Amino acid sequence: MIITRTPFRITLGGGGTDLPAYYSLYGGFIFAAALDKYMFISVNRPIVDDLVRVKYTQSELVSHRDQLKHEIAREAMRLIGMERGLEIVSMADVPAGTGLGSSSCYAVGLLNALHTMKRQPVGFQELAEEACRLEIEILRKPIGKQDQYLAVFGGLTVLEIARDGAVEVTPADVSDSVVDELQRNLLVFYTGTERSSLDILSEQSRGVSTSQRAVVDSLHAIKEMGYQILEMIERGNLTDFGLALDKHWQAKKKLSARVTNPRFDQLYELAKQNGALGGKISGAGGGGFFVFYAETRHHQLRRALCAAGLREMRYRFDFEGTKVMANLTDGTVHGQRSLAWHAHA
Repeated sequence: MIITRTPFRITLGGGGTDLPAYYSLYGGFIFAAALDKYMFISVNRPIVDDLVRVKYTQSELVSHRDQLKHEIAREAMRLIGMERGLEIVSMADVPAGTGLGSSSCYAVGLLNALHTMKRQPVGFQELAEEACRLEIEILRKPIGKQDQYLAVFGGLTVLEIARDGAVEVTPADVSDSVVDELQRNLLVFYTGTERSSLDILSEQSRGVSTSQRAVVDSLHAIKEMGYQILEMIERGNLTDFGLALDKHWQAKKKLSARVTNPRFDQLYELAKQNGALGGKISGAGGGGFFVFYAETRHHQLRRALCAAGLREMRYRFDFEGTKVMANLTDGTVHGQRSLAWHAHA
């Protein structure tokens, strides 16, 4: 048995510019943070038969991978060259449809496990691109590249995406004291609403492809604010970052009418009345998690939002990315990664 652990993420700046429709014309920029909330994948070869078992919110038992309804599991097995004789079980700290990149965490964690099972060492960049190819090219999901890369690399990470799709990965230059302050002041709350981001992202991609000025201009503004947010955090200007989140949210709402709704607008105003300088919904919008930055009155903000029906998710940043937690095929090995990334060594 092999068990992998892969982190979820929140986007701090540039969200949406990692969509192929946008970066292929203008280039993309993402600044995001991995969290210590994880997708766990275990893979095992059955002893008594050659069937394929996949257990998630449903349970599948088939004789060949092509019969699987779980698209990512099916296509990951195909990419690795495995047809049958495999059991895949997944568990997660956060449910799907909450804007933290769950499908990409599944893809990255499973590919990592399957490569390990076949004794195929794979580099971080290669693993991230393989997950992108699986989701974007093979399954044709209207998503970007940040979820796969943050799942692989972890940390406070910057992605520069060229027009040809090449991604340059750099760790943000943030001091330990600023990391601690950011973790203390950046509060995350679950709205209680799960949703599929695919419709919202498809709408954004169509907006860029058809040159809808409001969508394109908003993404330009979000990318520019992403660069500014990175500089603010690297310099420790977290008050400015909190205020920038408010501007980011105003721009993000112009991408689609589905990003927000009257209840979310009321919650946002409630948060600002109780100490938040700014915030936004993580991911495409429409549900999932609200992220707010507040330097004071933390207890007041928590009490107001919890009274309004939200639930806080306490967290710390993850600086390890996807990793093999246990490899029981050749004995027990804990906490191994495919390769060492010098930036996080």
